[in-house]
Amino acid sequence: MKILIATVKPFAPAAIEKIKSIVDDKGYKFALLEKYTDKSQLLEAVADADALIIRSDKITNEVMNAAKNLKIVVRAGAGYDNVDLDSARAKGIVVMNTPGQNSNAVAELALGMMVFLARNKFNGTAGTELKDKKLGIHAYGNVGKNVSRIAKGFDMDVYAYDPFVANKDIEADGVQPIDTVEELYSTCDYISLHIPANKHTIKSIDYNLLKNMPEGGTLVNTARKEVVDEEGLFKLMEERDDIKYISDIAPDIREQFEDRFGDRVFFTPKKMGAQTAEANINAGVAAAKQIIRFFEEGDVTFKVN
Repeated sequence: MKILIATVKPFAPAAIEKIKSIVDDKGYKFALLEKYTDKSQLLEAVADADALIIRSDKITNEVMNAAKNLKIVVRAGAGYDNVDLDSARAKGIVVMNTPGQNSNAVAELALGMMVFLARNKFNGTAGTELKDKKLGIHAYGNVGKNVSRIAKGFDMDVYAYDPFVANKDIEADGVQPIDTVEELYSTCDYISLHIPANKHTIKSIDYNLLKNMPEGGTLVNTARKEVVDEEGLFKLMEERDDIKYISDIAPDIREQFEDRFGDRVFFTPKKMGAQTAEANINAGVAAAKQIIRFFEEGDVTFKVN
């Protein structure tokens, strides 16, 4: 069995070393493709791979057609919209993610960006504090739980909306459950987005939802850019000079946002949520272990297709 790591954005050297050790100890063949610049390199590398570990790399039907032996793809991270799930299902290829491994890193980034913008990007002028502000967490999964944990350290009042999580489970973390998404957005000074991008959520964070945010409201996006209706948000920010937007996924109309709204917006140069040494190692090692368990035990615990 050949296990291939194929990543444009490389894992940390320590992560590669640990993954290779896991693969070697089990007697599987280890292969590595990093920083590839052309799709043809990926197509060649996957030709004889039985398992594939990726990050944000796009695994399309074309890639799967080239990988005749492929049995499993593991996305080292939470999001998996870069994998063609329908094609994988049709070809009998199992697709997994590694939920929870990047959660603390993403949560720390979300709070860090809140502080950065609240303090006017540290430009020497007086900003505001997070203490006693109301934080709404939209989707209370692994990242959301970590956001709530850290936010309570700032003495924020934390609320959450997630129709798939029981209120008692949210309350057990000292967080106030909210029954509707509209109430969450009209109640909270900060909204931290953690929803996936799918047919139900794409452009769901729109003008009508955002317009009822309190004065000084700030939208924080460490999820996916597609879930925000950029045109609707732009319109709202033109109408209200108190609304702010911070994201680690630059919008398609980034230049328009930055030119028009200046210090009211901030976007990281690239998606930075999982960009810590610890998360990098955790996600890569988890991916390798899941592949081993799949081959040796038939374990499909984190299957997403």
